[in-house]
Amino acid sequence: MTTLRTAAAVAAAIAALGLTAAAANPTVENAIHARQAQMDLHAFNLGILGAMAQGKAPYDAATAQAAADNLVLLSGLSATLHWLPGSDNATAADTRALPAIWANLADFAAKYAAFGDGARAMQAAAGGGLDAVKAAMGGLGGACGACHQTYRAPE
Repeated sequence: MTTLRTAAAVAAAIAALGLTAAAANPTVENAIHARQAQMDLHAFNLGILGAMAQGKAPYDAATAQAAADNLVLLSGLSATLHWLPGSDNATAADTRALPAIWANLADFAAKYAAFGDGARAMQAAAGGGLDAVKAAMGGLGGACGACHQTYRAPE
């Protein structure tokens, strides 16, 4: 596991070096790319847990715990820089973020906070067996769906 963490840290450092210019100027385009990357990480980790919960992948406590831990970390990222006004699908290309996000930031923030709550519940359950993962999946998936139904345009 240490080798995996070291490799992840090295990859993050390399990626950060490549993003230095983008981070120095948080434009709408850069903000959209950053939040899409975060959502891809959400989906990746949720996919691991969902596959286990659905019986499409064998339950593995360490893998489930790592995915849940990642979701908790992701839920704690500040959204200030990657949810810039003007980065919605009515004014920018290549995004499904609806203008309703900026029209109702308090509700959007509450829905994202619910995702964090669901992630922490999954974190507490992940190492406790398949039944615990299944039980925690409903709240986590429900939080994702509630935000996406309100604030994300369909494909």
